[in-house]
Amino acid sequence: MSVPSATTRPGSATTARPAPAGPASVDSELPAASALGWVYTIFPALLRLTCGLACAIPALAVRTPPVSTPLLVVVVGVLTAWSLLFAALVVRWRRPATAMAVDLLLTVGTCLLIRDLVAAEVLPGEVSWVAIQSSTSVIVAQFVLPAARSVPAGLLIAAAYGIGAHLAGDDVEAVGHAVTLTVQTASAAALAGVARRSSRLADTAFAGYQETARAALTARAARAAERRQNRDLHDTVLSTLTVVGLGAVAGQSPLLRERAAADLRTLADLAATTGPAADTGPAEGARLIALDERLRTLLGRLPELRADAALEPCTVPAPVAEAVTDSTGEALSNVLRHAPGATTHVRLHRTGDTVAVEVVDDGPGFDPATVPRHRYGLRESVHGRMATVGGRAEVESAPGRGTRVRLEWPDVH
Repeated sequence: MSVPSATTRPGSATTARPAPAGPASVDSELPAASALGWVYTIFPALLRLTCGLACAIPALAVRTPPVSTPLLVVVVGVLTAWSLLFAALVVRWRRPATAMAVDLLLTVGTCLLIRDLVAAEVLPGEVSWVAIQSSTSVIVAQFVLPAARSVPAGLLIAAAYGIGAHLAGDDVEAVGHAVTLTVQTASAAALAGVARRSSRLADTAFAGYQETARAALTARAARAAERRQNRDLHDTVLSTLTVVGLGAVAGQSPLLRERAAADLRTLADLAATTGPAADTGPAEGARLIALDERLRTLLGRLPELRADAALEPCTVPAPVAEAVTDSTGEALSNVLRHAPGATTHVRLHRTGDTVAVEVVDDGPGFDPATVPRHRYGLRESVHGRMATVGGRAEVESAPGRGTRVRLEWPDVH
């Protein structure tokens, strides 16, 4: 998921900050704004719809004079139908501004006609159906419109209700519910504003998290590439120089020339690499390699090593074969460097879903706990390399007891 640097709303310029949440500003890449926009779309539509349907029966129940029954029937019919159309405009057609403009006109008109729509005995107490309709419109406006337009809309409805109740002869009701509508406007606007601001802060924090996560992934990839290059250098050039320095290979032997040529190819490959290695494609990842053949080829390149092998036929994915073979090669190189006269046994077998390679020598052994952390041989070229393919390595050794290296890869496919 990418983090957008700007958000565009219809009819407005592009801005670097997330737009206020609302039905017209739902952005799937801004999770908080998207969720709040959904709430601000569904809640107003359901509130207007339930109010329009629920008020129809109480409105028609009391028709004592001076209520005009024909006018009351027309107004209630229009408002009921409008509640359905309002929900469609907001949810289906995403036209909240148009829906709220029409709703404001209908509500103001209804308030001004209170004298002909509400019986005098049910008008006081702010419980008439017109009072409920006006309160609903005030609350809906705060969630559908931005504050610059929703607050004036709420105040306009409050004023219209006060005038309508005054014309109906009830000044106490006019003042009382006008004040109630004003308070409802302020409180609902404050609540909507806090929610919008919180969604912006949440999306800003989310964007920061995404940026940090990308930086961490980039750093981890760079570190992985560096470790891979260090492993390759350790297992080739440095290993060859160490073997020559210890006298394990004669200076003019064909083996030395072969190893030097292979090391040169590795250096050329490293020089051509400008960044982290690309992920193995599906075809390469699915290609199976005969691991036993790879290990036989490896042993054939080390004629100076006194080794016998018991290699069961075994196929694994290409990246696994490469990791296991290179880790085995490092273990055998350690024998050449540190126990050149030792006898080595190499065994490949599969037990259940686990592929295992064991390299055992009868050399002088060592204490693994005393190996410095800066040494790459076991830490990176064996343990680290196996970890890159989901495998593991065990090293058992002690002074005078030889060394056993076990490489395991769980074949879960």
